Amino acid sequence: MKSFKSIDYGGHTVDQNNFLILGVLATGLLFSLTANADEQALHEIAAAPSAERIQRDIEMLVSFGTRHTLSETESDTRGIGAARRWIKAEFERISADCGGCLDVFYVSDTVSGTTRIPDPVEVVNVVAIQRGTRDPNRFVMMSGDIDTRVSDPMNFTDDAPGANDNASGMAGTLEAARVLTQYEFPGSIIYAGLSGEEQGLNGGAIVAAHAIEAGWDIKAVINNDMIGNIRGINGVINNTTARVFSEGTRVVETEAEARQRRFQGGEVDSPSRNMARYIDRMADLYIPNLDVMMVYRLDRFGRGGHHRPFNDVGFPAVRIMETNEHYHWQHQDIRMEDGIAYGDVIEHVDFDYAAKLTALNAVTLASMSWAPAPPANVSISGQVSPDTTLRWEKVPGATTYRLHWRLTTEPQWTHFRTVGDVDEFTLENIVIDNYFFGVSSISASGVQSPVVFPGPAGAF
Repeated sequence: MKSFKSIDYGGHTVDQNNFLILGVLATGLLFSLTANADEQALHEIAAAPSAERIQRDIEMLVSFGTRHTLSETESDTRGIGAARRWIKAEFERISADCGGCLDVFYVSDTVSGTTRIPDPVEVVNVVAIQRGTRDPNRFVMMSGDIDTRVSDPMNFTDDAPGANDNASGMAGTLEAARVLTQYEFPGSIIYAGLSGEEQGLNGGAIVAAHAIEAGWDIKAVINNDMIGNIRGINGVINNTTARVFSEGTRVVETEAEARQRRFQGGEVDSPSRNMARYIDRMADLYIPNLDVMMVYRLDRFGRGGHHRPFNDVGFPAVRIMETNEHYHWQHQDIRMEDGIAYGDVIEHVDFDYAAKLTALNAVTLASMSWAPAPPANVSISGQVSPDTTLRWEKVPGATTYRLHWRLTTEPQWTHFRTVGDVDEFTLENIVIDNYFFGVSSISASGVQSPVVFPGPAGAF
């Protein structure tokens, strides 16, 4: 197993009191001022996911016929029971290859009395945890969905291969585990196969409740739902973009917090939204020929995904997926009708594209796990003043901090200043009224956390 230790800037330290960069866009300077071992490893991780292994995993998941949440659980070859046992066994094989570095287990609960699960059904999720070396209770998580469906969401007997929706996301999660378990990280990584998504986002709610009960400090959830299709129903064929959906305002904010946000801003700076910005930067830095489309919406219009249950209880969570969906190839009975082929079959999956989006997940998980935790209790002041002051609580593993700001209409952080190992800094002659501000923490080797917007609106 590779272990990359933190190193200093090797004589290339920038003067932290005087160095000021304005207008930095998508450049490597925002995340690392010099080359270092962790950064090199991120390039290795980005190149590591295998389209061939992802294809084999998707083929295996499809071979179970249907993975509907209400389907067969006793068979070894068909139904969701066989699928989840195979996923658990695959995580255990990955763990064996890294000397037992994964803790693999089920997280389940019984669901009943809902429109799509009227009778009691045990909804079983598969979880594998790679424990951090220094900060094991700080987690980032990648998930895919196990279950599938056809046109009738209650039809649990017909074939529902779910090759793209969502064997692609589940296969990507397995592949990310294969890649990342070859490294050690200060923070912990969760790899999860979630069930019950098509029946009401049940599995995500169960795992989120388990995380709260266990006291897990989850800083990020990246849900992957359909990462294998490059052909849209709109006629577009595109393997160079991906969408990241994120909520702009935390759904759990109190009335007092909402009032504070009204006067100080933060509508587009929830931790989920700043996670999306972080993912966008990772694509710019490490994934060739991939542009992230940040969508300022919780999910697709009027639709849902398995990141939402985590948002519902306050965990930062986003959804990564293909840019152009093909609705004939999702939630459909397999059939030919009026010359149109319907059904989510494996022939529609682009395995190279699935590997590319898996790489995006992997470098994001690795970077966040090598970085310190985001700064805590960030606050800001400077009204009726020419200067802006930010304050924060230091976090373990951070050797310096960076202040960020942008015009209120800009989607990405465009200005920054590195300020050293301090917990307060004043930006002189930068007027608080004209910008949004944030703070990130940086490790000794230059790996940066997501940016934290001041106040409860942006707190991780």
